[in-house]
Amino acid sequence: MNTTTPPSSSAAQSEETRPHPALTEHYDDLENKQSFLRKAFDDAAPYYEGIAKWGWFGSGHSYRKDALQRAGLKPGMRVIDVASGTGPTARAVIDIVGSDDLVTCIEPSAGMLAESKKLIASVHHQAMADDMPVDDNAFDFLTMGFALRHVEDLGSAFEEFYRVLKPGGSVVILDITLPKNRVGCWLMKIYFKHILPTLTRVFTRNEAASYLMSYYWDTMDQMVPRETVLETLRKAGFTEVDEIEVLAVFTEYRGVK
Repeated sequence: MNTTTPPSSSAAQSEETRPHPALTEHYDDLENKQSFLRKAFDDAAPYYEGIAKWGWFGSGHSYRKDALQRAGLKPGMRVIDVASGTGPTARAVIDIVGSDDLVTCIEPSAGMLAESKKLIASVHHQAMADDMPVDDNAFDFLTMGFALRHVEDLGSAFEEFYRVLKPGGSVVILDITLPKNRVGCWLMKIYFKHILPTLTRVFTRNEAASYLMSYYWDTMDQMVPRETVLETLRKAGFTEVDEIEVLAVFTEYRGVK
């Protein structure tokens, strides 16, 4: 499907545009990252919705809707939600655009897709962010909710985002980033590395779900700087690239094709 090349496309993956280095305590090398992730998400999928709700104190849906509307999402737009998981961002999109039929979900984990299909009637594709089985210039808006750290390569993913958007279409990537001060980083580490995995184990009684939450912290801690994400978006061809910081830990990356 990939027939349109953005202005500064680069076919080769670069160490500089990988979201983080190999996390060898979880998998041997970067070649094994995606197979590791599929199993981790498949195993945790039945518990993911519950964790997402109480883990964010019930605020996730309202925050997503607010962020999407601030980024320009409007009723009637056709949207592709990349790394859609169990569908939390897609559901926020649907509340705004007005119909499940306007949303296409892309997710590599079969387990997460199965959970999402129970909740929304949108089109679902099992696929990677850098190789999506959809047409060029097909969508008004592209969303990604808290999954940027899991892509194979930022450059390849952003080039694919550029391909599937219509001219003038917008991208908004929601992410969790480390605060800029030491106290904020310490508090974030305490919650994501220790408290959230422990509570997950207590409430779900499932080791796979708890393990996935522990893995989340390592990806946050090792994620490339925000400046790298912004520059890679620009190199993929996006304009009006910027970031919005919310409550010191949420970052919204935005751009226009």
